Amino acid sequence: MVERDTVNLTDQQQLVRDAIRDICADFDAAYWREKDAQGEYPQEFVDALADGGWFGALLPEEHGGAGMGTDEVVVMLEEIAASGGGFSAAQAVHGAIYNSVPLVKYGSEELKADLLPEVARGETSIQAFGLTEPNAGSDSTSIQTSAELDGDEYVVNGQKIWISRVDASDYLVLMARTTPREEVEKRTRGLSMLLVDLEDAYEQGGLEIEKIDKTASNFVHSYELFFEDLRVPAENLIGEEGRGFYQMLDGLNEERLAIAAECVGLGEAAIEAGVSYANDREVFGGPIGANQAIQHPLAEAHAHVQAAKGMVYGAASDADDDADAKAVGARANMAKYLAAEAAFDAADAAVQTHGGFGVAREYDVERYFREARLTRLVPITQQLALNYIGENVLGLPRSY
Repeated sequence: MVERDTVNLTDQQQLVRDAIRDICADFDAAYWREKDAQGEYPQEFVDALADGGWFGALLPEEHGGAGMGTDEVVVMLEEIAASGGGFSAAQAVHGAIYNSVPLVKYGSEELKADLLPEVARGETSIQAFGLTEPNAGSDSTSIQTSAELDGDEYVVNGQKIWISRVDASDYLVLMARTTPREEVEKRTRGLSMLLVDLEDAYEQGGLEIEKIDKTASNFVHSYELFFEDLRVPAENLIGEEGRGFYQMLDGLNEERLAIAAECVGLGEAAIEAGVSYANDREVFGGPIGANQAIQHPLAEAHAHVQAAKGMVYGAASDADDDADAKAVGARANMAKYLAAEAAFDAADAAVQTHGGFGVAREYDVERYFREARLTRLVPITQQLALNYIGENVLGLPRSY
């Protein structure tokens, strides 16, 4: 087995690592292979984590949560991805951990009292976050979905795209314009967060969803959402009206580090698969791993993955220590960039090691490769990460 424990962990991080490894041990490669082939959400795995209280990892203890921080969650998500589940397995539960955080920071006492203990117990899920739109993309301030206050309700109209886990969620955290863009001084103002009860939305007929057919993360489904006069109680406003964009940014760096940890875990899973095959496969009288043409790409990929891992863990520790937000943002973007690149190179090396079997489902590395390509696009593209680094670290002019 390839050595993955290359960073020094705190006692709490070790407890998290061991507990998550125990859970993941019950879900082998065949389980994930089948879920991917069938495009079926891994409900059994998600339930196992929910039953263990892991969806409340970031929730305060007073709301039934574990009161953990970023440095513990990166261990959790890396382990899930590295177990063989890959990036998609981590993404299957990612939203359940992070989408409750805005409620903790900005939700009313009533919303927190009603929902957070249920989330912590795994009884209720807030898996979906509705931001991206067809005509806005990465320019979040250009979203057009509107929420107009009518008495004690908001009336929502608009469209979202690439919204994941809607089918596995009880609630959706929705970003919408409560003040038209032309009526605000800054384009970052006038956006608000609303908590949408999905069952109620379907019953109203104010929300329709269409599944997007895609080739990566097959068991974490993504959807296009259509809102038509959906009524949401005004009491479901999260935080202050018009301040939703800033609320969304708060905690973005920590979540980006979680994504980076998932990339690291994916890279480790790919290297593990490549090394195992290189040791077992014999050609011309010996294992192919004895050939430097096979050995060097795997060794190089391992070095890059572990280097990215060191940056992820260091940045996660800084984030929890309330370090300078700009400095944390720089490290988070660099960590995401490096981890995604390292994951892609590791998956590519694993596929190449397998030769023709690299595209056979039974060896898993083709799935890792599909997922690794996706990590260079989500939650932000590599180019946007570089834009941030160029502007905020190197002091170069803003390019967008």
